[in-house]
Amino acid sequence: MLKAIIVDDEKHCQDALIQLLENYSATIELVKTVESVEAAQKAINDYEPDVVFLDVHLRNETGFDLLRQLPFIDFYIVFTTAFEEYAVNAFKYSAFDYLLKPIDSIEFNETMGRLLEKKNQENNSKRLEVLFHNFESNLGGMKKIAIPTLKDYTFLKIPEIIRCESDGNYTQIFSVNGKRLTATRTLKYFEGFLDSMQFFRIHKSHFVNLSHVEKYIKGKGGYVVMSDGTTLEVAVRRKEEFLQRFSN
Repeated sequence: MLKAIIVDDEKHCQDALIQLLENYSATIELVKTVESVEAAQKAINDYEPDVVFLDVHLRNETGFDLLRQLPFIDFYIVFTTAFEEYAVNAFKYSAFDYLLKPIDSIEFNETMGRLLEKKNQENNSKRLEVLFHNFESNLGGMKKIAIPTLKDYTFLKIPEIIRCESDGNYTQIFSVNGKRLTATRTLKYFEGFLDSMQFFRIHKSHFVNLSHVEKYIKGKGGYVVMSDGTTLEVAVRRKEEFLQRFSN
């Protein structure tokens, strides 16, 4: 099930999109509808959507203002606007598609068809990679994972991964002995199958191996000190669950 957010400051436009999305209720869940850049930032942080339907004009701001303020973008963007001249700028932000208002149902269905097909292809690719590459090593039964990089797949023992850090559409993988790899996948990709292996998302940008957490420093959200000496912030909304993982 994909999670979707609508960002539009006009009620009738929100309602039109909501009605169009009702035909896809089996595969897409509308988790939030907001009207401003500030509210959109919070919704994206809270819900981590797969797709955002983003209006260009938002009161005294624009959808581009929102995207410039985000530390990284790991969701599909479908721009919705009455002004065709913004199309070029929209695709500078790697927009998945661009729908002109009033949104035509046929064009909307074509966009959704491409979106669902692309997502299914990614999910199938991910499942195959996990199935094929997460194998038992001959050395001590230690699981390995294949890290896709620009040039190849690099195999790492999962317990030796210290942390993963978001880097836009890439992920920086830090492991023991000072090794660092740039993976051509988003942080959400690795969270999808490492979460059950003693890893935890402490922050929207940081996914850590709990076995490499050496110290927790108290605070509003607090900080962790990793085995490689790195200090990382714990998001306030993740703090309670993070501490529970150590108490269980």
